[in-house]
Amino acid sequence: MAKPDINQWAHTLVGAESDYRPLLDLVGDAELVLLGEASHGTHDFYFERAEVTRRLIVEKGFNAVAVEADWPDAYRVNRYVRGEGEDADANAALSGFERFPTWMWRNTVVLEFVEWLREYNSSRSEGTGAGFYGLDLYSLFNSMAAVVRYLDEVDPDAAQRARYRYSCFEHFGEDSQAYGYTASFDLSRSCEDEAVNQLMELQKRGMNYLRSRDGESVDDFFDAEQNARLVKNAEEYYRSMFRGRQSSWNLRDTHMTETVEAIRSYLARRGRAPKIVLWAHNSHLGDARATEMGHRGELNVGQLIRQRHARSAALIGFTTYTGTVTAAHEWDDPGEVKRVRPALPDSFERAFHETGLSRFFLPLGNGATQLELFKKPRLERAIGVIYRPETERVSHYFQADLPRQFDAVFHFDETRAVEPLEKPEAWHALEPPETFPSGI
Repeated sequence: MAKPDINQWAHTLVGAESDYRPLLDLVGDAELVLLGEASHGTHDFYFERAEVTRRLIVEKGFNAVAVEADWPDAYRVNRYVRGEGEDADANAALSGFERFPTWMWRNTVVLEFVEWLREYNSSRSEGTGAGFYGLDLYSLFNSMAAVVRYLDEVDPDAAQRARYRYSCFEHFGEDSQAYGYTASFDLSRSCEDEAVNQLMELQKRGMNYLRSRDGESVDDFFDAEQNARLVKNAEEYYRSMFRGRQSSWNLRDTHMTETVEAIRSYLARRGRAPKIVLWAHNSHLGDARATEMGHRGELNVGQLIRQRHARSAALIGFTTYTGTVTAAHEWDDPGEVKRVRPALPDSFERAFHETGLSRFFLPLGNGATQLELFKKPRLERAIGVIYRPETERVSHYFQADLPRQFDAVFHFDETRAVEPLEKPEAWHALEPPETFPSGI
């Protein structure tokens, strides 16, 4: 492969604050900045997203960070960064993240960012700081409990009705997948109507709960409403899991996009111009229409955001060539440090490696798209919470048209594993082999 001539477009990264000026210029007046990652366990991706987000908050007035995490756990962090709740420090605020994979949000980079966000907010006048929110919908049972707790405080009779409706799920022992399996084959055991009716009642009675019009009541109702919406969407998601990947994937990413819109509406009601940074995997935040995902009927957050907000959104991807990653071999296994194999031929990551640039930011505008490198789709790597090097091509690559998928990309040629706050017994740093990075 001829060496890609991208040096005239790439901005090398050496840690100076000025390194982010090309990104800030690209963002311009955008109200939504989507910061991806090529794995759920790479320190460099988390660190760079946090650094970029700090700059967006301080210099561009962004006022919300929305991450690929469960709503109740993230909202606990939101209370902490706003100086509310009972958590003494960021470690305590992050302790709600107990579901696999805990290292996604209970890691050293997120801990430091959460402490920074609390300190930043403490220096701002009330109501002008930045919040922290979750986009995902796996918290079916925790969200039901949150709705009932809220109603216990504001409307005990409504709380009893919510308990009755949600008792439909009790037969499944807080096992969301067991519920989905049963309901997908026996619609008479579906709790869809109960979940929908609970959300509708909460929304209908919302004005009664907000009569005081003070900030705390608005925030608490927003939290409860989002939890009720999550229950409705999660119920449908778990039923759809047994109908195939496309259906469940589309429901999940539609829910995450709806959550972004709900946060936007909430900030606008509070008199804030909504400006949100999203943190999630590249597969969620790059435009699916530019990938083989889209070709098989899957949509994602990046596609939906672009369709709704066009130039008000900036989609930024992250890639790596090799290094280490925190990941599991099977679902629910403890995380461990795994070596990331050098990227495959005919991949964007291999082409970026062959530039000889170790760390760079590359806008994918009109100039870069004329390069030979981007004349055809190539492989792109995607490592989630599970990494299986022995099936690398099948498990961790897909075809993509990078300039259509993202507005820009960060590339870090060699990356290291993110450090969990609680290291499993199997987690330990790996020394590079003598033949690194050739692997010969």
